[in-house]
Amino acid sequence: MRKLMILTGIMIAGLFFKAAFAEVNISGSVLTDNRFRVEEENNKFVRNENRLTLKLDSDISGAHAYGEVWLRGWGVPGVLQSGDLQEPGKERVIPWVLDFREAYVDFYKILSNNLELRVGRQRIAWGTADKLNPTDNINPDDLEDIMDFGRKLGTNAVKMTYYLGEFNVTAVYVPIFTPAVLPSQDWASALSPPFTLPAGMLVENFKDVIILPENNPGESSMAAVRIGGNLFNYDASISYFYGRDDLPLVNQVGITPAGLTSVNVNAEMIYPRLQVIGLDLAGAIGKVGIWAEGAAFLPEEIKMLTDLSALGMGVQPSIALDAEPYFKYVVGGDYTFKNGLYINAQYLHGFIHERGKDNLGDYLMAGIEKKFYNDELKVMLGLGGEIKDFSAWEDNYAIMIFPEVSYYPVDNTEIILGAYLIDGKDTTNFGKVKNNDELYLKLKYSF
Repeated sequence: MRKLMILTGIMIAGLFFKAAFAEVNISGSVLTDNRFRVEEENNKFVRNENRLTLKLDSDISGAHAYGEVWLRGWGVPGVLQSGDLQEPGKERVIPWVLDFREAYVDFYKILSNNLELRVGRQRIAWGTADKLNPTDNINPDDLEDIMDFGRKLGTNAVKMTYYLGEFNVTAVYVPIFTPAVLPSQDWASALSPPFTLPAGMLVENFKDVIILPENNPGESSMAAVRIGGNLFNYDASISYFYGRDDLPLVNQVGITPAGLTSVNVNAEMIYPRLQVIGLDLAGAIGKVGIWAEGAAFLPEEIKMLTDLSALGMGVQPSIALDAEPYFKYVVGGDYTFKNGLYINAQYLHGFIHERGKDNLGDYLMAGIEKKFYNDELKVMLGLGGEIKDFSAWEDNYAIMIFPEVSYYPVDNTEIILGAYLIDGKDTTNFGKVKNNDELYLKLKYSF
């Protein structure tokens, strides 16, 4: 019922929005996304999503307003008892969720012809690499669909941009910290750091507590500044971010006995402070598009306390994250051949969740695509590789193969059939989820 009231409120607000502005442009899409796990011991439907995306924007003299919402029919029926079949909202029979993505207003020529101001929930995308951007730290990661690389949440923020000829200066203030959305349990192990217990011990119950920053400007607010422009025919920028890591880090663990060889684990998790200095550029060498992006991460030191008192081993201190800077970077390029064959490849040092100089893996992502039959059919092959340790790569690698076929039967309509195929060693992030191979079928109509 509460979701229905929210949706009704948005619809009413949309009517006032339309009345208030001279013209409102409405666009969006309808998406169906179904995925099936192919492993015999785990073959089930793991995604059943129907999404309605609505985008509204309007221009008036000196200003522009934009909003985007996702209305999602989500998951599978969650009926547990007969009473769930009688819910007025039928949310357990037909689960759904309203996802508020963006809503902001742009103001042009504020105090100066060269100054613009944007206020509201917004996606502030920085970086030149393809979807995996180490300099893109203002918006929290939306990892609910871990295979949708680069997806972020909108952030409530104030952004000012001042234009100086070929260059511009952007300053951002985020008043309240928002954490990342984590993937579902069957994908979460790809992003989970290794956790060791005393020899012979098994975890029977695991509980964690998330400690968010205090809700005040000193603890929760974040800020960033970026200077960018065209330099020698390359788009380039330098940026600085002061805020927090949007992924939680364990800083306290309590371990108590649960049986002869099993224990209960209670963990506390926090969001460390973080500073990031970033550089990026994009351009072309001949007909080959190129990009490079790098970021120096300056974390605060986080101490770790492991309480083993109940096992007679006292409290053991350690370092969860040291203050030594570490560097993530991406280099890549793309090229389209005369026959229409398109290739894209990039090398990444340090994945989204990796922290610390000695914990950064190396990844190679590539894609090849070709269109046929007057562009009605597109065949794509995505390839990925992960190496955790080059000196012993045979035991520290993972490979990913993402074949996909897209068919465009009519204008604005796309039907996609594809798969996520993963193999590798358990020492790697993607090797941990090698049993999650999936087939997917999507249909998208844009309007």
